[in-house]
Amino acid sequence: MGGVAGMKGKQTVWDMVRSLAVIGVVVAGIYMFVPHDDEADPTHVVDYRVETLTARRAAPYPLAAPVGLPEEWRATSVKFDRREAHRWHLGFLDPQNQYVAVEQSSDASAGYLSKVTQKAKATGQTQQAGGVEWERWEGEKYDALVRQEQGHVTVVTGTAPFEDLGRMAAALEFKKADAGGQSGQAQQAG
Repeated sequence: MGGVAGMKGKQTVWDMVRSLAVIGVVVAGIYMFVPHDDEADPTHVVDYRVETLTARRAAPYPLAAPVGLPEEWRATSVKFDRREAHRWHLGFLDPQNQYVAVEQSSDASAGYLSKVTQKAKATGQTQQAGGVEWERWEGEKYDALVRQEQGHVTVVTGTAPFEDLGRMAAALEFKKADAGGQSGQAQQAG
């Protein structure tokens, strides 16, 4: 009786191995025949227009959003948080797939600036972007252009080189919604 039970166990294991092999062949066949594009861009692009209009109604400062950037600049994230010092975030990938973010807040503290610039430090140098002077900050992860104004700070930061940070800064349009909810009081960075 023990010999039959041992033989039965070996058959069960062998049957399971054959079944898994058949399943593997079927899965490989499906993978081969289902179209997929390994070269496709996995970037999830967002439309930030509605969020921009909404944030301009709520922000106590002129909110910055780019105007006229080429299509190669892809918006990937957008967020406005009224409870967190009216923080505005707009993230992009530039044409070289480097990250560029526009960050604004009524919190201009050293802690906030360290957070959004990934601990970059002021260099004491400035850079003109769109006719406006920005402070240059450098860091291990991110570089940044910083513009401090009364009641708020605007930061253009990311992994992109200063040239692309400057392009974004120059494209920014600063607007505050009027009482009727329409965007008004436009100021171009340049």
